[in-house]
Amino acid sequence: MDILLVASAFNSLTQRVYAELTDHGHRVDAVLASHGPDAVRAAVTRARPDLIIAPMLKTALPEDLWREHTCLIVHPGPEGDRGPSSLDWAIAEQAPHWGVTVLRAEAAMDAGDIWASVPFRTEQVGKSDLYRNEASDAAAAAVLLAVRRFEEGSFKPRPQSDPEVRVVWRDALRQTRRRIDWAADSTATVLRKLRGADSQPGVLDEILGREVFLHGGHPEDRLRGRPGDLLATRAGAVCRATSDGAVWIPELRPRKNSGDPAPFKRPAASVLGPDAPGEEPVPLELPAGRRTWTDIRYRQHGDTGFLAFSFPGGAMSTDHCRRLLAAYRHALTRPTSVLVLGGARDFFSNGIHLNVIEAAPDPAAESWTNLNAMNDLVEAVLRTTDRLVVAALGGNAAAGGVMLALAADEVWCRTGTVLNPHYRRMGLYGSEYWTYSLPRRAGERAAERLTTEALPVSAATAHRLGLVDRLVPAPAAEFAAEVDRLAAELSRAPGLGRRIEAKAAARARDEAARPLADHRSAELARMHAIFFDPRADYHALRSAFVRKVPSGTARPLAPAADPLTASPR
Repeated sequence: MDILLVASAFNSLTQRVYAELTDHGHRVDAVLASHGPDAVRAAVTRARPDLIIAPMLKTALPEDLWREHTCLIVHPGPEGDRGPSSLDWAIAEQAPHWGVTVLRAEAAMDAGDIWASVPFRTEQVGKSDLYRNEASDAAAAAVLLAVRRFEEGSFKPRPQSDPEVRVVWRDALRQTRRRIDWAADSTATVLRKLRGADSQPGVLDEILGREVFLHGGHPEDRLRGRPGDLLATRAGAVCRATSDGAVWIPELRPRKNSGDPAPFKRPAASVLGPDAPGEEPVPLELPAGRRTWTDIRYRQHGDTGFLAFSFPGGAMSTDHCRRLLAAYRHALTRPTSVLVLGGARDFFSNGIHLNVIEAAPDPAAESWTNLNAMNDLVEAVLRTTDRLVVAALGGNAAAGGVMLALAADEVWCRTGTVLNPHYRRMGLYGSEYWTYSLPRRAGERAAERLTTEALPVSAATAHRLGLVDRLVPAPAAEFAAEVDRLAAELSRAPGLGRRIEAKAAARARDEAARPLADHRSAELARMHAIFFDPRADYHALRSAFVRKVPSGTARPLAPAADPLTASPR
């Protein structure tokens, strides 16, 4: 069928739905609702879709469209749930199970007939993590079911007037409900409030006399202090005392009109500047029983090393890259034959950190520094010849994050993962040795198509293209354990030593044919020209992405689509 996606943003769920529908043979186009009703109407006229689907919509569809066409809305709530803060309430009320419902658009919000509904278990993670994983899995299944039912033509959608449908309207979850009482709230309560707003909208609070939004929360088992006090920093995060413990908060966002020239999310310590407390280090290899936060960890089971990392939003600043490189070098000193990178749930990596770059005194210079730090990390993986390296992607990856994964010998992907192996939507040529790694795996023609079309691909498509070696059909909550099992099998595989020897020989042949330094210098020359050209699209696109404002220089998602102000993140 011809299907048009209408979305407020080309976010992770919109990308997942696009990729899944494309994999099932449908011709999919897309338009951003933020461009206004006329742009949506023009896209409908041009695409003439059999079906319109809204994976993520913050504004109502024009009435004439849903009256004249079948328009299906993806709502992140169970049957009968209505309102704009569905997942927020699921976390706030500690619902053990939730769901995603696909319903027909009509005048009343979330009140249309039900075409499909799929339940999921709510894990103890942040809202954005839950949305990108358990909710995304359920949404993809529900959309495919609804599309199949629509195609078959005999299905009668269920009206919400059905007595078995329990209709519950939930208002938007306001800051008054989210606000933390540091003197009274337990650590568990504080974490629940932080996790329910981790990406958006954050929890409004005051730190050192400044109004900021808190983003993300993790427990701390040892540090203690007067409730509300800042106790320490670690890897850019700040630790704050609760009534019975403490929590780590990775990111802060200054409130708009606060006078801060960068009112967007960035590492908490950088927002506080010299007022941030002192650094509290933690071992790379945590002792058993520790319950504290760190974004990089190493552990070892027998002949296999595991270097796990998790950065908010998958963005990697200069500091993130340098610390991960140091940890990688540490891992190489350990006597292992297999080294697993990643392996945690949610984002693997999205490449350089645009928010940190935008907040820098000289964004061009910081872009250059950050990119070189990312290149150093990727090069270290490419030059590892004494063991097999596995990149285990429990969540999405984009741009330089994909190239970090492709630098490994094997790429293992959870089946719900979406990859964006391109840079074009941010106005960039790309680096991180993509001119070596991408053609090496997918071939020259496919590499060119992936980087110029700049479309998301599912894990299944990435597997067919050769970008992924193993699909891991596990729920997000079980991915890490499955990676452990598969890595143990790999470390015991017969002929592993011969594989490592063959890998070293292949790297030597590739180096003789064209040195990695040549790839790097050619890519960086193109990127330097973009970074230090104030008229380059990259600067406007970066600023628009970071500040979440429409951009007039974005490129179309597909040949027939309206321009999208989209980014792979």
